[in-house]
Amino acid sequence: MDWQALILTLKLAAITTAILLAIAVPLAALLVLGRARWLAALEAVTALPLVLPPTVLGFFLLVLLGPRTAFGRAIVALLGHPLAFSFSGLVVGSVIYSLPFAVQPVVAGFAAVNPALVDAARLLGASTPRLVWTVLAPLARRSLATAAVLSFLHTVGEFGVVLMLGGDIPGATRTLSIALYDQVEGFDYAAATHTALVLLGMSLAALAVLYASGVARGAGPESARRGARHG
Repeated sequence: MDWQALILTLKLAAITTAILLAIAVPLAALLVLGRARWLAALEAVTALPLVLPPTVLGFFLLVLLGPRTAFGRAIVALLGHPLAFSFSGLVVGSVIYSLPFAVQPVVAGFAAVNPALVDAARLLGASTPRLVWTVLAPLARRSLATAAVLSFLHTVGEFGVVLMLGGDIPGATRTLSIALYDQVEGFDYAAATHTALVLLGMSLAALAVLYASGVARGAGPESARRGARHG
């Protein structure tokens, strides 16, 4: 087992998930509560990584973050090094690649909240941030948990974007998926089996926790509305 790759993978997934949740909540609120026509285009861009091949996305990010573009040179001037082939670059790529897995569950959760509750909060003078954090987020906590789990697991299993943007640098960009590829390429099927089983076990464990917890059993908007009706 490549323990260095395992630790780096977990670190990458944890950081990416935290960033994605911080982005997904306000973005989902904008998509659900907003009425502007351009929001449809924003939602399409958000969902683009679902259909775009990972290698294509990784290539565009590699070019954008490299020193051949004005943006890439600005990053080098600011940080002293390019984001390509670095852990920071992997975080940027992972956030973009896993964005729909965080945003779409939260959008679905916010959209399922009873509009009467949203209207009542507005009539009581709640600002949009307060509306999101005191009404939408608590009632959509199942969707938030789902977004966190999907974002984490999707980041753990990344391959194309990680390979294109980060390469295969031990201790810096080599994740478990890259280590698995290296093991198979080197015909080390015993080690590859162990790595694959770790990835499979992590996925099953995370999903089992999600579905076995109270959050994943009727803690969504519909149950909250039922409780309000019976309260």
